[in-house]
Amino acid sequence: MIRKTFKGGVHPPHYKEATEHREIEKARLPQRVIIPLQQHIGAPCELIVKVGDKVKVGQKIGEGKAFVSAPVHASISGEVVSIETLPHPVGGKVLSVVIQSDGLDEVDNNIKPFGSIESLSPEELKKIIREAGIVGMGGAAFPTQVKLSPPPEKTIDTVIINGAECEPYLTADHRVMLERTEDVVFGIKVVMRAVGVSSVYIGIEDNKPDAIKKLEEAVSGEENIKVIPLRAKYPQGGEKQLIYAITGREVPSGGLPMEVGVIVQNVGTVTAIARAVKTGMPLIERVVTVTGSGVKKPRNLLARIGTPFKDLIEECGGFNGTPGKVIMGGPMMGIAQTSLEVPVIKGTSGILVLTKEEAKQYEPGPCIKCARCVDICPINLLPTRISHFSQMGMWDEAEEYNALDCIECGSCSYICPSKIPLVQRIRIAKGEILARKRKK
Repeated sequence: MIRKTFKGGVHPPHYKEATEHREIEKARLPQRVIIPLQQHIGAPCELIVKVGDKVKVGQKIGEGKAFVSAPVHASISGEVVSIETLPHPVGGKVLSVVIQSDGLDEVDNNIKPFGSIESLSPEELKKIIREAGIVGMGGAAFPTQVKLSPPPEKTIDTVIINGAECEPYLTADHRVMLERTEDVVFGIKVVMRAVGVSSVYIGIEDNKPDAIKKLEEAVSGEENIKVIPLRAKYPQGGEKQLIYAITGREVPSGGLPMEVGVIVQNVGTVTAIARAVKTGMPLIERVVTVTGSGVKKPRNLLARIGTPFKDLIEECGGFNGTPGKVIMGGPMMGIAQTSLEVPVIKGTSGILVLTKEEAKQYEPGPCIKCARCVDICPINLLPTRISHFSQMGMWDEAEEYNALDCIECGSCSYICPSKIPLVQRIRIAKGEILARKRKK
C-alpha cells in the first residue's frame, strides 16, 4: 500500500483503542441545552427568539446575516427559559439560548426533504447548506457555504475529504466512515455538484484500514472519487498538510486552499450535508468521542448540540477517580475546560478526560538549541525564534518570522525535550499581531 504524507510532523501514541471499535450510540435526550449564538468562525448570529417562546427541533433560533456566519437551531423541543452570556468551550463568554426540554422531541413543521441532488441547482444546494447551519466539523467550524462559494477568479478543480482524524484519542470520524458510509458518499456528491468539480480524494490514515476498505468499496463504481491511504502522522489532518500529501500542491504563506484550486471538507461535515439534503434537518447533533483514562466507560455518542459536557461524562459512567483535566477535542490541539456546564458545539469532536498524573504540569527548562521543533514543524517555521519574540513582546519580529502561518498543531511543544510551551507562546504572538492589525 502506497501511503502519502508530508514533511515534518510527529508520532504521538494513538490512544484510540478505548473507542475505535465502539459503535456510535445515541446519547440520552438532554433535559436542558445551551445553544451559543456563535459556534463558527465569523460574525455571531442575531437572536430571533425570546424568553418564554416554545421551540421545536430544527427551528432556527439565531440568524446568520453576515456572509461569513451560520445560523443556529434548537436541538430539542421545549421552552426558552433564559437568554444570557454564558461560558463557551473555546473560551470566554457568549450570548446563549437556554432551552428546557418538554420531553416530546417534537420536530419543526418546516423540516422536509429537499429531493434528489440532480433536481437541485448548485445555488439551491449552497442555500440548503447555509440554512442548515453547517460548518467545518473537524474543529475549525468555518461556515461551509463560504468554502463552497469561492470568488469567480478562483478556479476549484479538486475537493479533498478529510478522514485523517490524526488527533490522538478521537474516533468520531472513524466511526462515521464505518457506520454512515452511504451518507459520506452522498454528501461528497452534493459538494461536487455545488462546486462543479469532478475530482474528489478521500484521505484516510493507514491506522484505519477498515475505514479505507469500507470507503473503497463504497466508491468502487465512482470514477471521480478515490480513496487515498495516508501515513499515520500528526498533523496529517491539517488542511495544508493534507493538500500537499495528496496533490503535491503547496498553499502559499497567508493563503487559503482555494489559492491552489482545492476545497477541503471533513467527513463529519459531508455527513451533515447529506442529512440536510435528504431530510431537511439542520445541524442539531454530532458524534462526540468521550474518552480518556479519567472516564469510566469511553464511548462514541451522537449528542445534541447544546448538551452540557457534564451530561455526557455522566452517561459514560462518570469520572474514573479525580480528574486532572477535561479537554474539548484531543490532547494536541484541544482546549482545557474550567467548567463542565459548557455545551457541546458544532466543533466538539471529543471530550477527553485525563487523570491527575497525565495532566501533570512540567516546569519548562532552557532551550538547548536541539532544533527538533524546527525539524518537525509542518509549516517550516522556526518555533523557538517566534516563541522568544513572543516572550519579549517583539510582535513585529514575530510577524516577520511568519507567526501567523502557525496552525497551532502543538507538534513543537510535544517534541521539545525542555518542555517549553512553544505553541502557547506562538498563539499569544498571533493574537497580539492580529489585534494590532485590527486597530490599524
